[in-house]
Formats: sequence, C-alpha cells, structure tokens
Amino acid sequence: MTVLSDVEQAITDLRRHVCELHAELTRYGLVIWTAGNISARVPGRDLLVIKPSGVSYDAMRPEHMVVCSLDGDLIDGDLAPSSDTAAHAYVYRHMPEVGGVVHTHSTYATAWAAVGEPIPCVLTMIADEFGGEIPVGPFAAIGDDSIGRGIVETLRDSRSAAVLMRNHGPFTVGADARSAVKAAVMLEDVARTTFISRQLGTPQLLPAAVVDGLFDRYQNIYGQRKA
Repeated sequence: MTVLSDVEQAITDLRRHVCELHAELTRYGLVIWTAGNISARVPGRDLLVIKPSGVSYDAMRPEHMVVCSLDGDLIDGDLAPSSDTAAHAYVYRHMPEVGGVVHTHSTYATAWAAVGEPIPCVLTMIADEFGGEIPVGPFAAIGDDSIGRGIVETLRDSRSAAVLMRNHGPFTVGADARSAVKAAVMLEDVARTTFISRQLGTPQLLPAAVVDGLFDRYQNIYGQRKA
C-alpha cells in the first residue's frame, strides 16, 4: 500500500527516529535477541510506526520500520509488524496524550512483574519519573489488544509512565517515543536498586506529600526550558 503523500516526510523521519531509538534498548541492556519493541504515533494521523517482528537489532534499518493504523492493520511496509502492535494501537486509541510506547523484558523490572508486585516509591527517582509506585497490570495474551487493555486500565488512575504486566514484562509510555524510552531506562534502574535495597533491609516509603513535590519539580521545573 502507499501512504498519503502529505505524511510521507513525517513517516520517513519517524522511521529513522524509531529505528535509532532501538539502539538505546540494547545500549542499556533492556532487551535480548529480537525481544522488545518501540512505536511512535504519527502526529495528526491515526497511524503508528513500529518495529517489525523477529528482526535482529543489528540488522534493523529505517526502511524496515512498518506503518500501521490505530486498529493495528498494516498500512505500509514490507515486513510483518511486531506481535505487540495491537497492544500499542489500543494504547494510542485510548490514551491520546501518549505519543510513544516501549516494551522490554529488562531483567529487574520483569522480575517484579513475575512476582506480581508493584515497585514501591522508596526513591526520589521513582517519585520524579513515575509519581508514585510503579503498578502491576493483569496477565494478558500476546497477539491481540488484551495487553493494551490491561495497560490502559492500569495507567488510567496512575501518574506512572510504566506498568509491569504480570508474568510478562514492562511497558512504558511517553509524550513521544524518546520519552517512553527514557522511562524504560529509568524503570530498570529503579527496579534494580529497589531490589538490592531489600537485600540490605526494609526500604522506607516516601511520604505522599514529598512524592507530589518531587514529581511536580521534576516534571515542571527540572532541566532546561524552552524560551
């Protein structure tokens, strides 16, 4: 199929950007073999760009990224889309503020998902990035939109940019694909640190008011602001 000409440049740019971001998953050790995926919403269109299924990270090129509708149907591309495409598409349909979705099987975050336990808010970094505990979503089948439904249901009443899908692994969301990748990187870091803290003793929960203040500062004040 042929994509409409007025979005061709945007899709070309997103294909390159999404492909490049996958290198961050391997750089930070968040995936192995061909597992994991990143997608990005095409601005102003009911389309997404996502990694193809079962393609080696080393072999991936921008032209391999596929374009799908927000119903999960293939629109443009020579390869089959990720097996998680329906889940990503469901998130975009039901969370219009989300512009990027990431799925990994990163070791420590997936370990928390395996025991079905949320990561408690015991670190300032958790408060900063996730605004409280990192929740656990339900077990859901792979291949249809069941995972997407679980993600949306779990994050609907949470400030967290991450959800630990039970017996599966983490999904993160963001305003764009890069933000979702950042959340995935930070998630694995706090999952590891919190696990280690439990080997030393009982980590202490941050008070709710402190969490609120840290989250507001990090989201609205921290870093460089555009003029």
